[in-house]
Amino acid sequence: MEDIKVGVIGIGSMGRHHVRNVRETPGETLVALADPAGDKFGVAGDMEVLPDVEALIAAGIEAAIVAVPTEFHKDIALQLAAAGVHALIEKPLASTLEDGEAIVAAYRDANLIGATGYVERCNPALMELSKRVQAGDLGEIFQIATRRQGPFPIRIADVGVIKDLATHDVDLTAWIGGSHYQEIAARTARKSGRPNEDLVVATGVLENGVLVNHIVNWFSPYKERVTTVTGEKGALVADTMNSTLTFYENGTKVVEWDQVANVRGVSVGEVRQYALDQREPLRVEHENFVAAINGDVSRIVPIAEALETLRVLDAMLESAACGKTVKL
Repeated sequence: MEDIKVGVIGIGSMGRHHVRNVRETPGETLVALADPAGDKFGVAGDMEVLPDVEALIAAGIEAAIVAVPTEFHKDIALQLAAAGVHALIEKPLASTLEDGEAIVAAYRDANLIGATGYVERCNPALMELSKRVQAGDLGEIFQIATRRQGPFPIRIADVGVIKDLATHDVDLTAWIGGSHYQEIAARTARKSGRPNEDLVVATGVLENGVLVNHIVNWFSPYKERVTTVTGEKGALVADTMNSTLTFYENGTKVVEWDQVANVRGVSVGEVRQYALDQREPLRVEHENFVAAINGDVSRIVPIAEALETLRVLDAMLESAACGKTVKL
């Protein structure tokens, strides 16, 4: 099977990594790059950096990686769809729900592959966590809690912490929980002087009854990316920054030593850290995109799912503005 001719539009902080992965992923051939701001990180090599999406399409691409600021996603995606070009669009899908709906409709009507760059789903720790949840290792799932905190990233200019960071947590929670959000309540704060929120805490419930909780900010002096899934048999904790997955079993051994029981409880269970295949998540994402274009769509994050995530993000912003829980 011939390689897919791929173009990348947006070769900045995230796009430069896509360029490298297109060059190195079997099944993809890099044929064109576009960025009106030029080649800030020097990834083009001998390739010309084209000025816009029209020039990218004219280069004869069959698929595109869209890594431009979110506000430009709709216009670029619609032009790509009209030209018959498959697309992997970086998260979030669009700036507004209406823009997202337009993108989904365009790709559906053109019968093209539209994928979204939720790279956390390709992290080894979360892939293994999802696999074990689906296999019933935790039994019934009670709660999914996420923490995504760290210093402010200079690269972000057009959205707040909800659409840049919490979007990952909303997507992976619905994916792991196997259900859509039913309702969400959120509170935000702005402490940096920027127009968008810097901190958010959110709590809600999925349609299947799983409770969810998210703590996300750009103000912590340390960085963490942790997802905890608690069920009837114990808890699985994924640290996606360090790519580790740990299982904490519910207590099975009675503690008769009072001093220990006072600290650790009346029973203890086993703790196991799993050995994982450590592959770059973005490489896995590109392999999944290639597979989708070749017929296996089971491994991508479809833009229709990204639209549902966008719906939850808007509900979080609405909740923060009105001070009430929002039903979806």
